[in-house]
Amino acid sequence: MCSKRLRAGLSTISVIVLAGTVLLTGCSADRYFMVPKSDLSDMNASAQSQRATLVTMENNATVRHEKILERNDTATQKVLDAIATQVEKPSCPPVVAQKACPASDKTKGRADRLKGKVIVGEVENFHLAGPELIYKARIDSGAETSSIDARNITRFERDGSNWVRFDVPVPGTEDFVTLEKEISRRVKVIQASTDEAERRVVVELQFSIGDHKQVAEFTLANRSNLTYQALIGRNVLRDVMLIDVGKEYATELPESIRTDNDNGEKQ
Repeated sequence: MCSKRLRAGLSTISVIVLAGTVLLTGCSADRYFMVPKSDLSDMNASAQSQRATLVTMENNATVRHEKILERNDTATQKVLDAIATQVEKPSCPPVVAQKACPASDKTKGRADRLKGKVIVGEVENFHLAGPELIYKARIDSGAETSSIDARNITRFERDGSNWVRFDVPVPGTEDFVTLEKEISRRVKVIQASTDEAERRVVVELQFSIGDHKQVAEFTLANRSNLTYQALIGRNVLRDVMLIDVGKEYATELPESIRTDNDNGEKQ
């Protein structure tokens, strides 16, 4: 009997719970479905606006992308054109017609050169600038300092400096030309014919051999008893000239000098 009452009570409770559940569900559904129609319209309008905005952004992105591709294609084409221009084989320049060699300048002398050095023979015409005289000079690599024939050598002082006055002979005549030069230094020279040292004055002179011009030191000495009135030593030859011992007069002075001074021509 008690068991029947218990089962009946449980059934009643189950019915009550079920009814409560259905009632709550109904209330919730009513709240969800009872949305005002005006709110739905606003939501639809907002959704459509957002969709239109997305479509516009997509279109703009497509346009920008196409412009970027167009610019890149243009830049790439320019680069390719530049490269093609650089590697294009240049056309050969027109061949210039050969012209006749210009007439030789008669004011210039002749001097053959080897590696930039003047080739001289054992004897050369030597032009002394200033008095404009031409001597026959012996080229001697055994002499340290060059020398020139000088007479009446007189030392004197000028403006506190040591100077010298001397006469040089005019080749082919009995005449002399007087020169005055500042003394560069003095040297001791021992001749082969004597054991005594001779002190000589050294001056700087400007001269030409062929078309080569130079300023160098020369000792002043009486060379009247010697064959050549000028001697070219190592101080001139060094780094400037090369001697061809099998030649004489390997150079040629400018024609203008030879015309004015025919006394120095080779025999």
